[in-house]
Amino acid sequence: MNPLKSLDLNGKHLSSLPESFVEWAGFDELLLDDNSLTSIPENINELISLKTLSLYKNKLTHLPGSIWKLTNLHVLNLADNLLSGLPGGIENLTRLHMLDLGHNKLTFLPEGLGHLRSLAFLYLSNNQLSSLPASFGKMTSLKYLNITDNPMAIFPESIGQLSQLIELRLYNDQFSSLPESIGRLTYLKELHLMNNKLAALPESIGKLENLRKLDLQDNVLGSLPDTIVDLVNLHDLTLRNNKLKFLPGSIGEMRSLRFLDLRANQLTSLPDSIGNLPQLEKLDLRWNKLSDIPEWIHSLERRGCMVYL
Repeated sequence: MNPLKSLDLNGKHLSSLPESFVEWAGFDELLLDDNSLTSIPENINELISLKTLSLYKNKLTHLPGSIWKLTNLHVLNLADNLLSGLPGGIENLTRLHMLDLGHNKLTFLPEGLGHLRSLAFLYLSNNQLSSLPASFGKMTSLKYLNITDNPMAIFPESIGQLSQLIELRLYNDQFSSLPESIGRLTYLKELHLMNNKLAALPESIGKLENLRKLDLQDNVLGSLPDTIVDLVNLHDLTLRNNKLKFLPGSIGEMRSLRFLDLRANQLTSLPDSIGNLPQLEKLDLRWNKLSDIPEWIHSLERRGCMVYL
């Protein structure tokens, strides 16, 4: 196997690429992070051997359409620029494995994005996206999806087609509900939904049989569906700062739970079954309205569980 040929020009104070850049055509990896580039030459496509192109933290306001002719790309990092849109043709990058478009000014995504069938990691955080393209659900190889910090209120039903997802980050958005199809993400291990406007969860949440971490902090949940107790592999459940007045009585069936954060809700009582959680290491009950302290709390403490009241 030939060694990777890499050219590292990170942090070189470049405001443009030299005319001689076409001489870099033999490189597999081109790193141009942390410069001051405002544009990319139209003939960037001459660097046809590139497998990795990183332009993180520049001042790019637009991209040439020819960038999508770099069809050998596996990794493309365009994060932390000033992009408000993308030219057509992204669907040509059929080998792309990782795409980072985070921390830009994108208001829409092209339909061609859904044709990136090899894409496994997609970062869209900190943009101005209010919707996703209809083709989004076709990216069936996605394992990691980050759409945090966008003004997005509705997530499409097509999320259920992303059947290989392992980690989904949707925090600091404006979601008021989740589609029932989320229950089809049976490989999902982490679901981050903090700081949205969720008032309820779909019944299908209980079908996420491999989920390990569920973070629902800073929403407006008034109750939880009974099906949440079907998350038998869940280790970490964060419900801090919601409006919960009661919990499912069978919450004790979530026997893998290690961390349960119920801080800052409106709970006046707790199900006794919490005391039966065999692996519980930390239980946070601060800032609730508990009328009395159940005896099982002391039993938890005696066996080494940290309980905050």
